[in-house]
Amino acid sequence: MTLAKKAYKARPLAERWLQGAYQGSYWLWPLKPLGSLYQWAMARRERAYQRGEKSAWKAPVPVIVVGNITLGGTGKSPLVAWLGHWLVTQGWSPGIVTRGYGGAAPHYPFFVTAATRVSESGDEPLMLAQQTGLPVVADPKRARGVQALVAMGCDIILSDDGLQHLALKRDIELVVVDGARALGNGRCLPAGPLRESSSRLKRVDAVIVNGEPLQSLPINTFTCMQLAPRCWRRLEDGVRFPLAPLPFTLPVHAVAGIGNPERFFRTLAGLGVEGEYHPLADHQHYQDDALNFKEVRPVVMTAKDAVKCNALAPPDSWVLEVEATLPSDFEHWLAARLSALS
Repeated sequence: MTLAKKAYKARPLAERWLQGAYQGSYWLWPLKPLGSLYQWAMARRERAYQRGEKSAWKAPVPVIVVGNITLGGTGKSPLVAWLGHWLVTQGWSPGIVTRGYGGAAPHYPFFVTAATRVSESGDEPLMLAQQTGLPVVADPKRARGVQALVAMGCDIILSDDGLQHLALKRDIELVVVDGARALGNGRCLPAGPLRESSSRLKRVDAVIVNGEPLQSLPINTFTCMQLAPRCWRRLEDGVRFPLAPLPFTLPVHAVAGIGNPERFFRTLAGLGVEGEYHPLADHQHYQDDALNFKEVRPVVMTAKDAVKCNALAPPDSWVLEVEATLPSDFEHWLAARLSALS
């Protein structure tokens, strides 16, 4: 069964707009003037911080920002997890600060642990806490969150999705670009998927392309990152199984509430997982009956979905664990940059 024959649920309007922005749909052309206005406003905001017209806080420890300039998933969270593990091997004590999108914490800064309620933390902070075991703080005011992490002993900070949060100064900026979708039609919101001008890529410290670049980018130098499947995790009890043979029967129901569900489905297809693929909205909020499909089959999902589905997923539910891999040249570059900061 080919990927094209999988059953896809209807997407919300926002998801269809995002798909059109990446595919260059003609019906977005009338929005080009608004995109130009948005680009101008973002550039004006950046200049205000550069000139000191808007204040930015400098942390007493190095800050590495991981972000993107496009809407939709690019692979930021796997890179943050990789960086966290790598920094530990280098003798650092990293902490992660994040906005906490989708969560309603009782207070801020909010410390996220593996046992935190996803309704309070948001899905990505909880996923990072579970995957890394590192201190994670959610706070819309990232400077305040960084102060809390430093107070508990962190000597370096990873700011997840913090590129546009200019109120926090940073020592290293890393931008992740999806290799398949790149920059879409190259226009800013709402005419395209860009959060700011593509020229921003020339002013960051490194651009990380998730997967092989299938389209040209406005830069000459970048690093390729791969997301490699590692194992299957049974959601019910957390027991892990090798990728092959498959620990469940086919066909399955596969769900993905991430920024780019098709990337997950392509990975499943490459592993021989057949069935119905259900793309959902990024940060999908699951109702109690969300996974009660008419045909009873195993359910396969991403780690981001899993943190929201522990209490409502059927017993035969599985999580595909993936891990970022980066070349040794990038490790050497990053080690040198950090050494220069001390």
